[in-house]
Amino acid sequence: MDSTVDATIENIAVAQQTNLEVFSGVLQLLAETDKDIIVVTSDSRGSGKLVPFGQKFPEQIIEVGIAEQNLVGVAAGIASTGKKVFAVSPACFLTARALEQIKNDVAYSNNPVTLVGISAGVSYGALGSTHHSLHDFAVLRTIHNLIIVAPADNFEAEQAVKLAAVTDLPVYIRFGKKSMPLLSAEKSFEFGKGRIIREGSDLTIVATGETVEHACAAAQNLEQEFNITTTIVSMHTIKPLDYNLLAEIAASGKPIITVEEHSVYGGLGEACASFLFQNNFRNPFKIMGIPDEYTVTGSQQEIFNHYGISKEGITQAALALLGE
Repeated sequence: MDSTVDATIENIAVAQQTNLEVFSGVLQLLAETDKDIIVVTSDSRGSGKLVPFGQKFPEQIIEVGIAEQNLVGVAAGIASTGKKVFAVSPACFLTARALEQIKNDVAYSNNPVTLVGISAGVSYGALGSTHHSLHDFAVLRTIHNLIIVAPADNFEAEQAVKLAAVTDLPVYIRFGKKSMPLLSAEKSFEFGKGRIIREGSDLTIVATGETVEHACAAAQNLEQEFNITTTIVSMHTIKPLDYNLLAEIAASGKPIITVEEHSVYGGLGEACASFLFQNNFRNPFKIMGIPDEYTVTGSQQEIFNHYGISKEGITQAALALLGE
């Protein structure tokens, strides 16, 4: 796998854009010099922020309509000819309705499609459980030959898209809808390598995607209010997971919390727990995510608040785990 990124490509990440806006901007920059960049959408040009791409590069975008299975099949076929294909669709439909095509046409057939799940997690808010994608990490983790990525901020979004364009393996990238701050000045990014956003000595919070922002807020609160310092890891790659970093963190014996915008079943938390338990680590451990129920109705932030995926909720979970 080629893990290098063309350093001549302009960096566009700035604070407070949505990661989808960054995704669209990077694709436009790449397409200016690479006619092999092809986008396939399923009635998601608008929601995927791809209208400007379509206007600039009408010969490099294909619309299949509301037909996610066709989307993935078409993308796989085009990728088999050597094109660099990005298949864009709401995550809830892409990773459920088109699961067979992801498994067989993309991963099993080793067609290097980048599957882009937009409006992921509970980003659709009040549209409810039919539109939430709280299963995607779990089902896709079981499929061999598929990298799974959930960028936390604009920097990670930019780097993930650039890296996917030069990676010769299938990739799934998950994007939400919220404008995101830049979370760290640390500028390294590689699939399968977590990023340490903040360092502390009392516990570690391993988060992914848009929950990393809330983990950082909780860490700041813990330090200011309770003199507790926290290491924050952005585990942007769910598969392959950064086992070396997990082992390094766990070696201290300090508590570990995982946070994700996903079911508590089958996602980041259980992936971490499986590795730690099977390698004889016994750190106090808690998984934070969405429990086994159809979610309450509300905005993304209201849903996060209800389930404790917030500054206050993570703070309380940390204090309980530390016995405070």
